[in-house]
Amino acid sequence: MAPRSYPAALAPSPQHAPSYYAATQREQVATRPLEGSVRADVCVIGGGYAGLSTALHLARRGSSVTLLEQSRLGWGASGRNGGQAHVGLRREQPWIEARLGLAAAQRHWQLALDARAHLDWLINSYNIQCDFRPGYLYANHRARYDASTRAHVEHMERVYHYPHIRFVEREEMRRLVGSDDYHSGSFDTQGGHLHALNYALGIARAAASHGARLHEGVEATALRPKGSGWRVTTTQGEVRAERVVLACNGYLRGLSPTVERHVMPINNYVAVTEVLGAERARALISNGAAVSDSRFVVNYFRITPDQRLLFGGGENYRYRFPRDIGAFVRPHVTSIFPQLRTVRFDYAWGGTLGITPTRMPLVCELERGLINASGFSGLGVVMAPFAGKAVADALHGERNDFERLGELRPPAFPGGPALRWPTLVAAMSFHALRDRL
Repeated sequence: MAPRSYPAALAPSPQHAPSYYAATQREQVATRPLEGSVRADVCVIGGGYAGLSTALHLARRGSSVTLLEQSRLGWGASGRNGGQAHVGLRREQPWIEARLGLAAAQRHWQLALDARAHLDWLINSYNIQCDFRPGYLYANHRARYDASTRAHVEHMERVYHYPHIRFVEREEMRRLVGSDDYHSGSFDTQGGHLHALNYALGIARAAASHGARLHEGVEATALRPKGSGWRVTTTQGEVRAERVVLACNGYLRGLSPTVERHVMPINNYVAVTEVLGAERARALISNGAAVSDSRFVVNYFRITPDQRLLFGGGENYRYRFPRDIGAFVRPHVTSIFPQLRTVRFDYAWGGTLGITPTRMPLVCELERGLINASGFSGLGVVMAPFAGKAVADALHGERNDFERLGELRPPAFPGGPALRWPTLVAAMSFHALRDRL
């Protein structure tokens, strides 16, 4: 069967994006071709964090698992993101309290802590070589945000008894980040950063070690109920499975209109400088933490183990990347670090992530035997692998985490098929304008 037509940003490829991560890949994982018709207890579609973790935890429990990835394992957002590990959900706790009440919000916070512990468990249990470094700094780009950040820190300490976060005054912020752009902020010792692609491939290696069958370069073209299970048609054969898990995030096209009404792709961009050396690197981020700021279109950055600046900034809402991604990112870099105006970028790439209207993930059973886990809205490093575990647990009858993730199921984007895209663009552009005011 011939592959479907894809827009440029989503088109499958046999190669990873030309990223710093691909150039410094250490983790290796063996895959196999898909041939003919195969059977499995579960077919997982998507080889990113959520899909790979689902495969790992199912295989650990003894299920037969076939995972299909249209390009390379970790090829999408899981292997291209900024590598920042955040503690918590995409919305702050008072937002959840207002919708579910304090008791349920506290259960959701425990879920976030469990997700963070799961990150450590994956890295330590399978010796994943992903250069994890602790420390996450949130930086306010406007002084008017100082009071709300202080209130957030106090709320997390008082109501949630979370001891790892503290408020950062302006003077300390200037010592931590070599930029005049920021005012106060917060520092979380449980956050951090890692090598995004090696982390994904480490999870893949772990899944394969338990017997999960991983297939690259296999595009799922259709899925439909078949008897008591499902039939997944691909470009290289078919898979018959009792259950199917969709873990495609921003790269889902045509397999589930329901998911596409709730999860939409946007493009984000990353550039990595030449090697700066220890002194220049410390002058940018003195404690080596991951940093992200208060802009709606977030700037995020960190120092790599070989003393480069990895900087994410700028996004667009088309199915095509800019011709010169380095030039697209450079104004964002120099607005924060004007001292890097002439720095060379050795790597620059784009990637597509999946967002939802509320920025909460869409983890649910779409219909009998068809599960979705996507829409992580930029927080996939911690939450997506944990969602995969929750899905695997639910398929074995342990549904607590799965149901908690589904309590705040996001609504569909407004406007229907014709208007949802321009509505999203208008809303995102409005908030991007507010960043500059």
